[in-house]
This record gives sequence, C-alpha cells and structure tokens, in this order.
Amino acid sequence: MRRALPGPLEPLREFLRTESASGVLLVVASGIAMVWANLSRSYEALWASPLPLHLSPIVLELDARHWINDAAMALFFFVVGLEIKRELIDGELRDRRQAMLPVIAAFGGMVAPALIYLVFNAGRPAARGWGIPMATDIAFAVGSLALAAPRAPAGLKVFLLSIAIVDDIGAIVVIALFYSGGVGGQWLLLAALTLLVFVLCWRLPSPWRAIALVPCAVTAWFFVHKSGVHPTIAGALLGLLVPATAQTPDTPAERLAHVFHPWTSFVIVPLFALANAGIALGSVFLPDALAAPVVNGIVLGLVLGKFIGIGGTVLLLTRLGIAGSPGGATRGELLGVAALGGIGFTVSLFITQLAFVDPATEALAKLGVFTASVVAALLGVAILRLGPMRRRR
Repeated sequence: MRRALPGPLEPLREFLRTESASGVLLVVASGIAMVWANLSRSYEALWASPLPLHLSPIVLELDARHWINDAAMALFFFVVGLEIKRELIDGELRDRRQAMLPVIAAFGGMVAPALIYLVFNAGRPAARGWGIPMATDIAFAVGSLALAAPRAPAGLKVFLLSIAIVDDIGAIVVIALFYSGGVGGQWLLLAALTLLVFVLCWRLPSPWRAIALVPCAVTAWFFVHKSGVHPTIAGALLGLLVPATAQTPDTPAERLAHVFHPWTSFVIVPLFALANAGIALGSVFLPDALAAPVVNGIVLGLVLGKFIGIGGTVLLLTRLGIAGSPGGATRGELLGVAALGGIGFTVSLFITQLAFVDPATEALAKLGVFTASVVAALLGVAILRLGPMRRRR
C-alpha cells in the first residue's frame, strides 16, 4: 500500500487538497463562461464595463475584468509567493540536490513549449504570445493526478507541485520582463521603498503590525501598477517577503497561506476563469481556427513541448544517475506527470490577455489553451492509469 504524506507535511497536504478541489470549480466556471459568452452579449458588456476609482491622489481607470486580472489576481500571486517561500525555506527546493530534478525539468518544460510556439509564429505579430504555453496550472494538474493515481507515491505529488512552483517563478519573471509596459523609474523606486517598509512592519508589535501591513501592501501594489510593471508582480514580491523559518510550523507565511489560499482557490481563480474564459465561437470558423498558427503553437507547445521538456529531462537525469526517481515512481508515472504539465489553464490565460490586444487573436489563443489543457489532461490520465497495470506485472 502506498504511503500517504507524513504528518509534518500537513501544510503541503492541505495545499494539495485545496488545489484539487479548486480544479473542479475552474472547470465549472470555465463552462459557465463559454455558455454565457455564446448565448448573450451581456458577457462581454459586463466584464468590459468601466469601474473607475477616484480617491485623490489615487486615480485608477479599470474595467471589471481588469479589477480581477490586475487587483484580485495580485492576491493569487501573493499566495504563489508564499508557497515559493515555503518551498525554498522548508520544502523540496531547499536542498540543492533534491531541487535539481524538478528545477531542471521545469526549465525544460518552459523552454521547449516556447520554442515550438515560435516555430509556428516567428516573424508574425502573434510571436508575442511565446510565453503562453510555458505555464502549468497547479490546480488542474494536481487534481488530474489525484483523479488518475490516488495512490501515487507522495514524492510524485511533491515532484509535480515543485515543477508547478518553479513554473510559477518562471511565469513571474516572464510577466515582469516581457509583458509589462514602459517602466516608470520613479514609481518603481517608490514601490521598492514601500516593500522595504513592508519588511520593517513585521518588526512592529502585534496590534500595530496588523494595522500597518495592509495599507503598505495596497500602496506597493498601486506603485507597481503605476510603474508599468504588471501589478500582480507586487503580490508575488509581497508573498516572498513574508517571514518564514525552516522547520517551524506556525510562521507568518504559513498562517497567511492558510487564510488566503482557500480564498484564491475557491473565489478569485474561478472568478478569473469566469471573466476570461468566454469565447464567442460564432465569431470564428472552428476548422480554420484549429489550423491557425497561434492555436497550433499553443496546443503543440503545451502538449508536446511540456511532455518532451519535462519527460525527456527527467528520464535523462534519472538514467544517468544524476537524480533519483521521486518517491520511487515508475517511468510511466513520471511520463504521466510530464503530460499533466501541459495543462496550462490559469496562468496561460493570464499571459494571453497580456500578450494580445487584438480580440480575434486573443480568442484563438484561448481556444488553443482550452484544447491543449483537455488533451494534456486526457493524455496524462491515460498514462497514469497504465502505471498500476505495469506494477502488477
């Protein structure tokens, strides 16, 4: 019988449970968005409706969709930052030798999809979307693994989570460097100073600390937004700056993750899917759309690129004896996880709306993300289902 995750890893076990359940809500929210977008024009009208905020000297001209994508998703990236911090301080990424396999595998799983996408789109305006197939959706991938292989080794689940976390680090860097506007130096300096104040606020006595931290975090988000760097980066940086200590179960980072992770998984991410996943299929001829370079680049990038990039790297490193198989997983289980890495839903959609201004190209990209995520999920589940059969032989 397979061993469950041990007691000391309860925060990780809770994280995996939450992500698995969140995957179900993502499917439901995406389905609602697709039906709504194709039945009524109210879908786009609602999310494009302006919701300006004028609180002198603060002026923000955002519509409903951008309040979700720029503000609410900053909290999602805050939780991502907290989880990255946990992995670096007290997780799989703490030990350099242990971290080597998921880090290199994740790197391969980011480079290969981007290159495949550019094969189809280099020299075209759509080449800007090369970052779309680089991402792995934690919720969908973990949920699919739990469905396909509920008794998979604990190390395999941690391995998949570690790959997804490294993927998120890559996505944060890519968004900051390639999908932000012209950078305003003075605003960025103010953001940096505010982040420094945020760090110092943790030294305050408890009542004052709670009062100071939230305004400081909101101010940092505002300054990053004004700087031209995408404001969700502020969320990730704030998460990384929350104090955490190795082998200490009740750190501020752990407490905040426990509070905010359910909110981001069960409210913010499904709301993001509801606001961004709708595609009016009547506006495109489906056979032509599926043959479009954008769609081909995303589908093959996510499905084939992730499988080759992650799976090929893992098999090479384990065969050479440079790294061991995580949790004693079989070759089939490792390839199944590599296939699940091609589920790029949430962050892929997020980069899509940053990469493209043209609604038609954005719709094609979303179609590619949906198609690739479904194919990758089915492929990964099929491979993982064969794993137990191989073990019994």
